Amino acid sequence: MPEAERIWIMGASDGIGAALARVWAGRGARLVLSARSSDRLESLAAEIGGAELVAADTADPAAMADAAGRIAAGGPLDRAVTLAALYDPGRAMELDAARAARIVATNLAGSLVFAQTAVPLLRPGGQLALTGSVAGYLGLPQGQVYSATKAGVINLAETLRTELHGRADVRLICPGFVDTRLTQKNDFEMPGLMTPEAAAARIAAGLDRRGFEIHFPRRLTLPLKLLRAMPYALSLRLARRLLR
Repeated sequence: MPEAERIWIMGASDGIGAALARVWAGRGARLVLSARSSDRLESLAAEIGGAELVAADTADPAAMADAAGRIAAGGPLDRAVTLAALYDPGRAMELDAARAARIVATNLAGSLVFAQTAVPLLRPGGQLALTGSVAGYLGLPQGQVYSATKAGVINLAETLRTELHGRADVRLICPGFVDTRLTQKNDFEMPGLMTPEAAAARIAAGLDRRGFEIHFPRRLTLPLKLLRAMPYALSLRLARRLLR
């Protein structure tokens, strides 16, 4: 009987991360759960029958280095996935600069720090998954700096896929709208809105298959991919219509 996978989930305290932990726990995986604080992680661990809890903030390299030492003591990882993110809706020119810096530090720089921390902990050929967003496909109205950071994560994942070829299986996750505490800040209709459980099922299935990007729901992601492929003269004109 094959040994259970050991999987590190960053951003596991709620939303998609917690739902993904439940999916993998149901498969018998040995989970390492991380978030900025351990309160919600403790409740989740009790619910799923136990897990290693390692509180850490991807925006804090020193805390991540400490987390790496604790995780390494338990043996190599088979997979490492980060879903940690910050989000504020609204127009880019209205965003507080300090808040913008925090979003960049968590979403973009934090993804890099997570990759630098996780890859040495992976078994040879282990899986590293970063979470972008369909919001990163194109600069859309009210995307603010969040969309810019997710575009950066997409680019970062592409770079790591090339640089780590043969060493790690790098994957990119690009969800559409998922009903979490982040999207609940939105005051507009969200097409294709999914539950965290449905999103987690898509992610788990996608990470088990070959390929690079996992994106869903297709009825939202494919039109946005088409929009991204258009010349700017057309794509930005169409984006302005969304603002109206």
